[in-house]
Formats: sequence, C-alpha cells, structure tokens
Amino acid sequence: MAQGNTRMNYKTTMTIPHFRRKRAANEKWWYFPSIALSSFMFAAFFVAVGVYYGSYQQPRQYADKFRLSLSEHRSLIEGTRIEVRADLDALTQRIGLLQAHVNRINALGTKVIAMAGLKEDEFDFSSVPAMGGGGESLDHAGYENEEITQVLENLEIALAEKEQQLNILDELMLAKGLQAEIKPSGMPVDQGWMSSKYGQRNDPFTGKRQFHSGIDFASAEGTLIFSAASGVVTKVSKQADYGLSVEIDHRNGYVTRYAHALEILVKKGDIVKQGQAIAKIGSTGRSTGPHLHFEVIKNGKHINPSKLLEPKKS
Repeated sequence: MAQGNTRMNYKTTMTIPHFRRKRAANEKWWYFPSIALSSFMFAAFFVAVGVYYGSYQQPRQYADKFRLSLSEHRSLIEGTRIEVRADLDALTQRIGLLQAHVNRINALGTKVIAMAGLKEDEFDFSSVPAMGGGGESLDHAGYENEEITQVLENLEIALAEKEQQLNILDELMLAKGLQAEIKPSGMPVDQGWMSSKYGQRNDPFTGKRQFHSGIDFASAEGTLIFSAASGVVTKVSKQADYGLSVEIDHRNGYVTRYAHALEILVKKGDIVKQGQAIAKIGSTGRSTGPHLHFEVIKNGKHINPSKLLEPKKS
C-alpha cells in the first residue's frame, strides 16, 4: 500500500537563451549604409545645383547683358538715323531750291528767245537738266550720300551751262539790233493827255516851285498802262508818294517807273515786251486825281521822257 502512496517528485528546468546583445548588434547593420547614401545624395544635390547655375543661369545672365547692350545700340542707331534724316531733309530741300532756280532760268531763257525772234533749236532751254531723279520728287529715302553729291554736281553743271547760254543769247540780241526794243520809245498810254511836263513846276499840294522828275498823263481810272520798252520787272511796291508803282529794267542803263496805279498787272521778275499792259491808271499815293506819273532813268539819273517817246503804234 505504501507503494501506492508513493509520490514522484519532478523538476522542471527552463532554459532562457541570452540573445539580447547579439540582436541589438544585428539591428544596426543598415545604419552606416544609410549615412553614406544620405551623404551621397546631399553631395549630388549641391553638384546638381552647381551644374544648374554653371550651365544655365550664368549664360542666361550673359544673355541678359547682351540683350541690354543690343537695346542700347539700337537706341544709338535710331538717334543717329534721326540726325542723318534731318541732314538729308536739309540737303534735299536745298536741292529742290536749286532745281527751281534752274527751272526759272529755263523759263527766262525761253521767253528771251521768243522776244528776240531766234530759232528755238539754237538754244535748248526747255531741256531738263541731268538731275539723277528723272523729275521725281526729291525724297531723302531714295538717296544715298553719293547720289546726293552727284545731284548737286549735276545742278552746278546745269547752272553753269544755262549762264553760258544766256550770255551768248545776250550777245546775239545785241548783234540783231534789238536795242531799239529795249530803249524806251513807246507811249505808256493810248488814252488821255499830258497834264504835267518834266522839270520845274508849281507843286499841286504846296504851290511852291519844285522839280518834277517825270511827266504826267491824265486819263480815266482803269485806263491801261503799257510798257515803254521790253525789259524785266524789277520792283512792284506801294509807297506814300508814288502809291502803287512798278519799275522795269530795260538794260543798257534804262529804267522806267510807272506810279499812282490803281492795279499792277505784272509781278517782280516778269519779262515784258514793249507795248504790253502792265498796270491800270489810278490815284494812289500823293495824287490829285487819276493819272500816270511816268519816269525814265538813264544810268541812275532822271532824263526827260518826252525826248524818247513816240506815238503808240496801232
């Protein structure tokens, strides 16, 4: 029985492994590679930034500076272009004036040829001088500096040729005996009567003796006044004493004056023929009524017109 009450004693033994220090050591395997990778990535970032600024931003800054420089040069060029354009405008304006002067000489030469009764083919005043522009408007946009210089040279040559032609024409006129036409001899009016002679007379306003430098023809207001000889109109004016008056140079030292006119029918620079209507009788200036005061001046001195005048031919 005793055997039946026998208790068996068992011991349980637990073995606890000591892995704690080893696992902690194993858990740090990735730490150093991470630091290395992070350092590499950080360095790569700065390298990329450096490459960016070195390969893109710095050239871009130079490009911006170049654009600014181009803008400054464009402004300088535009300013220069404006100055050059102003100079060209002045030059083309002067060219226009010179060309107009040549045209006036051409017109004058043509009129003188007609007056002299010469053949037109002897003097070609109507030809257009070599201008380089074919008669087109003088626009600086179509001219270069060399072209402008050539135009000016052509104008100078044209003016010299016209002057030479006029000189020769003048000699031919004298040779053809045209002095008779440029010597005052025609009557300046074909209506009216001589109301005052040349020389000493009683002044109509003061009654005192005074020298009368011409002769007076009384006639109705508006009566035509004719040139006593062929010539060029040198003066058209309005004065207190003469009123409306016109002066004509007939060459050879002769000048005629027509005063107190109601209206002048010619202008300065006009060429007139003997017997051509140049004005209308009036009473302008120092005058007591409608009349023509007519003077003849020879080499700067007044002479008696009555000694030269002949009745106007019908």
